[in-house]
Amino acid sequence: MQSATPIGAQETAPRQYLSFRLGGLEYALDYRKVRELRPLNALERISEDGEIIGGVAVSRGLIMPIVDMRIAFGPRPPQHDPRTDVIILQLSTCVMGMVTDGVTDVVTLAEEKIQPMPGLAKEVDYLLGIGETPAGRRLIVVDIDKLMAIRRAGRGALHAA
Repeated sequence: MQSATPIGAQETAPRQYLSFRLGGLEYALDYRKVRELRPLNALERISEDGEIIGGVAVSRGLIMPIVDMRIAFGPRPPQHDPRTDVIILQLSTCVMGMVTDGVTDVVTLAEEKIQPMPGLAKEVDYLLGIGETPAGRRLIVVDIDKLMAIRRAGRGALHAA
């Protein structure tokens, strides 16, 4: 006998997320937004300028901006090392690279395992919650489209573009 699903209840399949390190914390983004992963030194850099925009690079013939999330998320100067990775993202509006301290792995999270973050201002809508893997790791889950649509205004404040 097949068990009935209550009317209005919707089962959602677990989703894959790419986890990455940034400033001592571990984050996760929807893996469907990832186009490729590259070590920072493997990108052909055309220019370097700006504080957060780390310049423009070429990957597989595509010219794209590179955003250094290590600067955007913390006041510390970035230290490039062999674990510094660039996540090439296919966003809803463009393709861009995101520099991180390093990619950890791909994890599967069920929607019910992502809990809202208490006490967040509604302007911080790019933080979806805290996800817990079956192994018990806790990850900060981000909406990468919303996160990459913010701009820096003033000293250290992130605001929606």
